Parts: sequence; structure tokens; C-alpha cells
Amino acid sequence: MAITAVGEIDAKTGKSLKDKVLCRVFSEDYERTRNKILDPRGQSIHQWSKIFLAACLVSLFIDPLFFYLPIANDDMCINIGLSLETTLTIIRSVVDVFYVIHIFVRFHTAYVAPSSRVFGRGELVIEPSKIAVRYLHKTFWIDVIAALPLPQILIWLIIPNLGGSMVTDTRTVLPFVILFQYLPRLYLIFPLTSQIVEATGVVTETAWAGAAYNLLLYMLASHVSGAIYYLLSVQREIDCWKSVCKVENCQNGYFDCHSVQDPARVAWLNSSNVTNICNPNNNFYQWGIYVTALQAGATSSAFPNKYFYSLWWGLQQLSSVGQNLNTSSYVGEIIFTIITSTQGLVLLSLLIGNMQRYLQATTMRLEEWRVKRNDTEQWMHHRQLPPELRDSIRKYDQYKWLATKGVDEEAILHGLPMDLRREIKRHLCFDLVRKVPLFDQMDETMLDAICERLKPALCTKGLFLVRESDPVNQMLFIIRGHLDSYTTDGGRTGFFNSCRIGPGDFCGEELLTWALDPRPSVTLPSSTRSVKAITEVEAFALIADDLKFVASQFRRLHSKQLRHKFRFYSHQWRTWAACFIQAAWRRHKKLKETAHLTVHEPGVPQRGSFWSSYAESLVASTRLSIKCKQKSGTDSGTVSSLEKPDEPDFFLHER
Repeated sequence: MAITAVGEIDAKTGKSLKDKVLCRVFSEDYERTRNKILDPRGQSIHQWSKIFLAACLVSLFIDPLFFYLPIANDDMCINIGLSLETTLTIIRSVVDVFYVIHIFVRFHTAYVAPSSRVFGRGELVIEPSKIAVRYLHKTFWIDVIAALPLPQILIWLIIPNLGGSMVTDTRTVLPFVILFQYLPRLYLIFPLTSQIVEATGVVTETAWAGAAYNLLLYMLASHVSGAIYYLLSVQREIDCWKSVCKVENCQNGYFDCHSVQDPARVAWLNSSNVTNICNPNNNFYQWGIYVTALQAGATSSAFPNKYFYSLWWGLQQLSSVGQNLNTSSYVGEIIFTIITSTQGLVLLSLLIGNMQRYLQATTMRLEEWRVKRNDTEQWMHHRQLPPELRDSIRKYDQYKWLATKGVDEEAILHGLPMDLRREIKRHLCFDLVRKVPLFDQMDETMLDAICERLKPALCTKGLFLVRESDPVNQMLFIIRGHLDSYTTDGGRTGFFNSCRIGPGDFCGEELLTWALDPRPSVTLPSSTRSVKAITEVEAFALIADDLKFVASQFRRLHSKQLRHKFRFYSHQWRTWAACFIQAAWRRHKKLKETAHLTVHEPGVPQRGSFWSSYAESLVASTRLSIKCKQKSGTDSGTVSSLEKPDEPDFFLHER
């Protein structure tokens, strides 16, 4: 029977319940400070993967350089470049340390339990014994083979203690050892790249870096092909020397530069015809694809010369898929040519595809915009649009591209979580919305809710944001630019009112009055003014449905000051107030003149009769105005006939 208290012993397994619980955890519950097990999805493993990937690429570059150790001297002997050998040994030893560290990291990296991958990211197995067993059964031995310093041991410990020619042993054994270890190191690149892609989605952050990475891999393949080509060129030259040696009955040790002063070798070299037979400019021997390297003296040149020549050969053959290679009848040479051609075909196809994808990613939106612009031009030509409309469309497209670079901001925001979307909207709109006088009394919670519903709007010079008498479907808050707002009072003859609005102003306030009306109405209000852009304009728009929410926020304020502020900044109210004041002043002037004439008429000498006459005229004028309005609804003869705007109800009443 198991004891269920935490920290006590389970009778079946003998382990504490706390240890059993800590065998599996989620990433967010994992305490890294108390455990020496790394989270495979953590930032530390992500950084190490990138570092180890760079180390793997360096090692894949270093190992083929060992093929350049043999040097074919003009004295018909093979020597080993000691300085190059020392340098490569030091660099490779440093790189091997990263492989050892990688093994240590793998033993201390948790893994996701397969049984927990039902939904989400799964649980992490952090028990060291289970991690070790799983790693030993998977890629441990591949990592060990890749980490062994085999070339260093072979060059500095084994070959010097072997009998026979050291150069011959080095030349024959070392390439096979390097190729044997090169394949596991090359294999490690693929799961490492997949791990980085799984964690971040991409190997490189930018498109240009991705294109450079693929080009680097292609150059690495050219580097390997060139190194093998150089080694096989030296091998072909030695084969020629050995063929002559068989005929003339000499020793293979003569081709070691350590025996260059041997009298028997000197005598044989003077009496032999090996110099003429093994001359690459003659046709006595089948040189095949290696004749160009031998004629150029690449096998006896300094390291920079032979390296860049071999790199160029590899790059040339991979790019041309080996089309200019003329082989001899040697089977090994033909196999190498087939491998080079096939490798070039595959790698060139991958390079072109990847480079095209990465480079197109940098200009994709620009190309889409160009295609869309060409389609627009064809459509305008097909529909025979007048030149002024075409210019307006072109200006709008150009201005929209400059403002957004072809990015659909609403689509991007729509795919994000609500809280993150709210934070982004706050960053973009909060300070701008607070500058709008109608919103400056709201608290941050209300402003955040308004920012979340704002949508960007653009308008080029000369275009109308809204026309008089058209339905108003959105309220605009100007952020940048200036507009001309004017009205003719529904086309009334002789009436025209105009003003300029700019940043911080708003238009479409008729929609706010409609949204504040407690009686629901489907019909949108009509605009009382026309608003035309004088310059390029950027604004935020609130559509009718969202404005109802904003109206409910206004009702929560219970402020008379908000009503007065709306009247002050509303151009519809300001126009009506100006017209009302003008009409009242004109009526006052007219009544004053009438009273003055009445006072000065003969037979009316009473004192104070001016004010009495003025009062009578005012009462008569008011009665006449009421009768006219009751009959016709308007008075086309006076400016005071401009209809008073509807009163916005900012108060929350019980209805």
C-alpha cells in the first residue's frame, strides 16, 4: 500500500512521491535553479543550438583542408606541409571541444514525453536516468564518432610510429579517416537545423541572412569537391610515378621527400625517363580530368594558390553540372565525375530555389504592389476613366504604399490575442486619441476600449471624406493633415459657410448624436457638411456599430462640460450658433430702426415711447416668425432659418 503524503515512501517503487512528481513537469513550472536539467524549449538551448551550428559549419570547412597536406614537389617526391598540419590540428582540436560540450548538454537536456503530446506542448521528462537512457539509444554514438580527434591522433601518434613510408601511410589512411568522420558531422547539421526551425520558425531572422546561409552551404560543397579533386590529382601523379617505377624496377620509398638525398634514388632519377613520361603536357599517360590541375602546377604550389584553384574548380563543376569534364577510362575517376555531376545538379537546384524564395521575400510586397498597380492601370484604360480620376487613383495608391508599405495592419492585428492586440492599439493610438478634445476627460480604461476599436483611414489631397446630405457611416478623428469643411444648408441659395479643420478635430458628429439617441434607429443620419482634404490626411475612424459603444462610455461621464465641449468643437453647432447670432443681430437692428421711425412720427411725443415701440415690434416679429414656420416649416428670407442641430444626450436617464 502506497503512502500518499508528499515526501514519504511509495511501497511499490521505494521512491518518494516528490521524486515521482518531479519526473515530469511543464516548462512554465520547471525550476531551473534547483535542477541541472535544461529545458529543450528554453532560451539557453536555443542559443547553444546556434553556437553549435556555427561550430559544425567550421568543422565541415576545416576537415577537407587536411586533403591539402600532400605536396608533389618538382623532385618527384611527396612532402607534408608541416605548418599547415600544425595549424589545422590546433583549429580542429578547438572545434572538437564544442562536440564534447554538445554531448554533455544532451545528457542534461530534458525531452518531451511522447505520451503527453495530446494537446499543447507536452510535459518535460527531467529525470537524469531516463534522459541518459533515451540519448544512449538514439544519437549518442553518432555524437561520439563526430567528437573523436581522429586526424590529430593519426597524424601525430600513429603514423610516425608505423613502419614504411610515413607519407604513403598518411596519404592513404588519412583521407578515409576524415571521410569516415565527415559523414556523422554532416548528419548532425540536419537535426540541429530542424531543432532551430522548430523553436523559432526560421534558421535566420532576415531574408538576406537566409540567402547568405544557403549560398554558404553551396560554397562549402564546392570547397569539399575541390579538396577531393586536389587529393585525387596528387594521387594520379603518384600513380604515374609508380607505373614508371614498375617498369624500371625501383622502390616506392623513392617518392618520399625524406629520402631525396638517397644516392640510389638520385641515380635512378637521372637514368629514368619518369620526367618525360609523367609530364602532363605529354600524352603518354591518361590524366583525364586532372590534367588541368597538373598543367597549372596546383599540386606543387603554395597553399593559397592550390586552395583557391581547387575551390574554383569545385564551384565551376557544381555550377555547370560537370558538363566540361573529359574523363579517362579509370573507374575511380568516372565514379568521382558522376558523383560531382549529380551533386552539382541537386545542389544547384536547391540553391536556386532557396535563393529565389529568400530574395523574393524581400521584394514580394513591392512586386505585389506593382502588379496591383498595373492591373489598376489596365482597368482605368479599359473603363476610359478621365485623366483627373486616374491621377486621383494613382495618388491614393502611392500615398497608401508610403504609409503602410503594402502591409494589411488589420489582418495582422486580427490574428493576435486580444490582450496583445489591446497593447498594440494602445501604443499606436493612445497619445493621439488623448489629443482629441472630446476624449480628454476619459480615464485610461475608457481610452483603451476606444483605441481597440479605432481603424486607420487615409485620404489624399482633393478627395472628399464625406459629402453633404450623404449618409454618415463613420466618425473621423483627424491625426495629420488639414481639411475644408463647408455647408450650403441643403443647397439653399445664397448660403455658404466654410471653415478649416486640422489635427485634433473631428467630423461626422451627426453619427454621435444618432448613437446617443435612446430610441434605436436603423437609418443613418445625413451629413450636414462636406469635408474635403486640402492635404494628405491620416485619421482614425469609428464606424457606426463601434460608435455606439463609445456613446455608452460618454454616458458614464455624467458631465455637462462634455456637452458644452461637443457644441464648441462641432462645426455644425458652431455654424448654427453663428447664424443664430447674425440673425438675432439683424433682427435687433431692424426693430431698432422701426422703433426709431415710430418715435419720430408726428403726433407721438411721449417720453420713453422708443422702448415701448421696440417691445411691440419685437413681439410682432416673433409672432410672425412663428406663423411662418407653422405654415412652411422654413423661412427662406432670413439666415435664422438654419435648422438647429439635434441635442446629443450625454446623460444616462432612466427610461
